[in-house]
Amino acid sequence: MGREASAAQGLYITATDAASGKTVVALGVAEAMSRRVRRLGVFRPVVPGGGAVDEVVELIRTRYRIDEPYEDCVGTTYDAVHLDPARAVETIVDRYRALAARCEAVVVVGSDYTDAANTAEFGFNATVAANLGLPVLLVVGGMERTPQDVAAVVRVSRQELTRLHATELAVIVNRVEPGQEDAVRREVAAAFGSAIDDATPLVCTIPEVPGLTAPTIRDLVRAADGQLISGDEALLDREASSLVVAAMSLPNVLDRLTEGVAIIAPGDRTAGLVPGLLAAHEAANFPALSGVFLTGGFTLPASVSRLLEGVSSPLPIITSHEDTLPTALHLAAVRGEITVGHPGKVETALGAFARGVDTSVLLNRLNVTRSVAVTPLMFQAQLLERARSQRRRIVLPEGGDDRILRAADIVARRGAADLLVLGEEEKVRARANALGLDLAGVRIVSPTDEVLVEEFAHEYTRLRERKGMTLDKARDIVQDVSYFGTMMVHTGRADGMVSGAVHTTAHTIRPAFEIIRTVPGVSVVSSVFFMLLADRVLVYGDCAVIPDPDAEQLADVAVSSARTAAAFGVQPRVAMLSYSSGESGSGEDVEKVREAAKLAHARDPDLLLEGPIQYDAAADPEVGALKLPGSAVAGRATVFIVPDLNTGNNLYKAVQRSAGAIAVGPVLQGLRKPVNDLSRGALVQDIVNTIVITAVQAQGETGETGKTGEVSGP
Repeated sequence: MGREASAAQGLYITATDAASGKTVVALGVAEAMSRRVRRLGVFRPVVPGGGAVDEVVELIRTRYRIDEPYEDCVGTTYDAVHLDPARAVETIVDRYRALAARCEAVVVVGSDYTDAANTAEFGFNATVAANLGLPVLLVVGGMERTPQDVAAVVRVSRQELTRLHATELAVIVNRVEPGQEDAVRREVAAAFGSAIDDATPLVCTIPEVPGLTAPTIRDLVRAADGQLISGDEALLDREASSLVVAAMSLPNVLDRLTEGVAIIAPGDRTAGLVPGLLAAHEAANFPALSGVFLTGGFTLPASVSRLLEGVSSPLPIITSHEDTLPTALHLAAVRGEITVGHPGKVETALGAFARGVDTSVLLNRLNVTRSVAVTPLMFQAQLLERARSQRRRIVLPEGGDDRILRAADIVARRGAADLLVLGEEEKVRARANALGLDLAGVRIVSPTDEVLVEEFAHEYTRLRERKGMTLDKARDIVQDVSYFGTMMVHTGRADGMVSGAVHTTAHTIRPAFEIIRTVPGVSVVSSVFFMLLADRVLVYGDCAVIPDPDAEQLADVAVSSARTAAAFGVQPRVAMLSYSSGESGSGEDVEKVREAAKLAHARDPDLLLEGPIQYDAAADPEVGALKLPGSAVAGRATVFIVPDLNTGNNLYKAVQRSAGAIAVGPVLQGLRKPVNDLSRGALVQDIVNTIVITAVQAQGETGETGKTGEVSGP
């Protein structure tokens, strides 16, 4: 079997041992590839038999919307490898090539070291990689190893790869003791034994993240064959950071509580223990628990059952039929897995990978070519990468809304922005704990903070003194969360703001009009929607803010929308929409668009712009060539400017529903600093998208980002 190139560019991820965290690396590589290619594939050469579905394949298929059937994403089984290794490799090669022929890039994830009898498993993976003709990404576990130990493992592994004719592209040392990353990289680089150049394998490190290996309460319930008798089932997905066996008196148990701990207690000690644990969980000066396991299969006393019903605590309480010692042993052996059912772990894993691995260098070495088409997933992934590259501070005024807290949890795990949430810290953190969220890296700011209120009141009075503002009135105004958040942006404490999940659009953006104001040369604040179609990204403006713009305002919208498109990598070719194309029609509405097009050309002579033009002439090359031959925009428009809010609102919703497009926005434009408004019906993912977009906008405010060209479609 030769090393013939396959239809897709692939990468073979294999580990030197069990528990190295290979899933984190596979997920991170898939995320990076999803930013460049439209048709991503995942393949596992060997999986257990018996009809069980491989969790890694399902995780990547689900997250990255891979349409290939599960059966086409796996090679063979461990039993088949034992029976006839040579024939198993042939099967793997044939099945991989069939999948690769339909993909642009494929993430291949080696075996899991679940077969203790197979001591040559690493060698088998190397053989498969060589026969597939794929470079190897070597994953080495750094836990409980010195930098010198890691380097020794790398040396031996590289010798085996060379012996079996496999090519090494990179080494990722995962689960490194925090603070040891530089030392590990130095030792591994020294293990290569030659000058470092582009042919030398890339070396990256990912520090140990305890939450990734911590099991969830649901995992523990499954291991204990337990039953939830009280609490919120949704909180079963919270991670248990540690275990405590509560065989002592309550005061001694309380002294041993830590954040996220799961308690294991004899079921016949509930009368004194359960009320105390519930009180500690609710108390602001005690850590939040993740769950309580009551052992021995005892029936709860009626008084305790009545107490649980009365307090309605969300803390999960589970009963187990086993005694305390067997339950504790079973639970201590459970290791957290990164699966479809653990979205928090997925976000944490991707954040850790992104911080430790330079994916641009990795994919450039792998020579993964960027796809011309841009899918919704690619656009969102590229935005996330840009936001993470230069983190900005985004303030979220609505800290009392659960959707905001859930979105903050996701953004913080991914490292996409530094978040400031407005609210009273004890209440916000208590609610986050009750929801099983991790806001440890999120700053909570009180909108009634006396020092900030006084500073903001003086500044707001200065800004509005010509409008008759007084200091006393200003003190009341700036304690409104929308004004407080806007003042944080104005004074440089935050780089942007996202609000509107609870408040109206007017409540959200009025302070921005008063305080932040518009950029020079732009008279109005307007908006765009990013319309994510199956193979491209279009920009629609203004579909959300200005009801009936005049010609000058419409020209502002066109110029601002083109700048916004360019800032997000969409090459601006602007179509100013009307019911007539070129000189073919007349009427007040057409003349407004015609005049606006002239004004926009005057403001930006280099801008590719056409107007008035009908939508079909702007979007369809054949129609465009017929109606406006020779136009640089007709049939190729990427930015569509609507003449009024009625047209725009109906247009984006029609495309969203009829074409299955994802509408991201509205994104406000024209302000000196970014403030974005949410729909009051916004979903958590909508809020995440808006935070990420606001962070990218805030990068542009410092002049550090520009036209990337990354997401421009055909």
